[in-house]
Amino acid sequence: MKRFTAFISALALSLIAAPEALAAEQPKVIRIGVATVGTGNRPVFGGAVTSLVNVKGLLEQEFRAEGIKVEWNFFKGAGPAVNEAIANKLLDFAWQGDLPAIIGKAGGLNTKLLLADGTRGTAYVAVPADSPARTLEELKGKKVALFKGTNGQLVAAKVLDQRGLSERDFKSINMDGATTQAAIATKDVDAAWFGYDVYPLVDRGIARIVYSTRGQPANLSRQTHFLVTGDFEQRYPHIVQRVVNTLVREAAWASDDRNREQVLQQWAKSGVPYTAFKQDYEGTPLKVRLSPLFDDFFTTHYKDAVALSKKYRLIRGEVDVDSWLEPKYQREAVRQLKLDGYWAEFDAKGGVKKPASLASYQAP
Repeated sequence: MKRFTAFISALALSLIAAPEALAAEQPKVIRIGVATVGTGNRPVFGGAVTSLVNVKGLLEQEFRAEGIKVEWNFFKGAGPAVNEAIANKLLDFAWQGDLPAIIGKAGGLNTKLLLADGTRGTAYVAVPADSPARTLEELKGKKVALFKGTNGQLVAAKVLDQRGLSERDFKSINMDGATTQAAIATKDVDAAWFGYDVYPLVDRGIARIVYSTRGQPANLSRQTHFLVTGDFEQRYPHIVQRVVNTLVREAAWASDDRNREQVLQQWAKSGVPYTAFKQDYEGTPLKVRLSPLFDDFFTTHYKDAVALSKKYRLIRGEVDVDSWLEPKYQREAVRQLKLDGYWAEFDAKGGVKKPASLASYQAP
């Protein structure tokens, strides 16, 4: 009888303590890394759903009731700097490009990709406006700026390879985005690789575009994603689901063409002008560029990126893309938000495999 009474007492205590134990499993802070910074180092960026979630404070709203702080960290050093922060256990989530994430994974970083966020980005090569160069071939032997270790490096390698060229044909100089813009303006370099940040220079008559991946095969585009560290995902899967739900909900809103102008205006808060985003995204549905899905195009691109990273000796270790992707959270978010069929699914070459069946998003 005494043993039975002791058992009941212990059970009662465990039930009383359970809510406290569950509460203890909530993180005090959610730390998010972003592989870029806004103009003048402002903590705002553009070109992604994550940037909209940041500028609107949506994750802060989601976790305010529990007192969970959301901490945003912006890295001028882009993807490589994000990798260093993950290695030092300073981040829980991150937005970055394909190549730096692949380099990190191959180097042993414990991460899981949660969703696509900013796919099919255009790459540009620009020269000073008065340069006589008109083609990539005319830049052979010239000083060309490239932010190495970023998704731009992988695109550059593929473009050059396609044209029978390589980085060795140029005097390649590693520069971050802000330094590159200044170097083009002062003519300290003969050319540079850019993303949408090329347009402010073009619009001011400082630079001229001599090459663009616009209209080229989809595999020559730049890809970015949102990931979680393995440790955080294992300890707080319920938090991961809520983060992904927030991102997918905002992706649905941003993908609706009725909201296009609002999206571009929000991105312009980064300091990159509205006109730059308008030109870069011209003729491209946001529903394509902002789809969070791991479709055949996304998966194949990352597998090819791993293979090419090994070919170009950017990595040594192996990366199993299939096990690296963790689609269960985005699938559950799509189910909860009733978004099945909202985004088209694309085949390995970027063509439509399964058309979208929902024309617009209705918030539940």
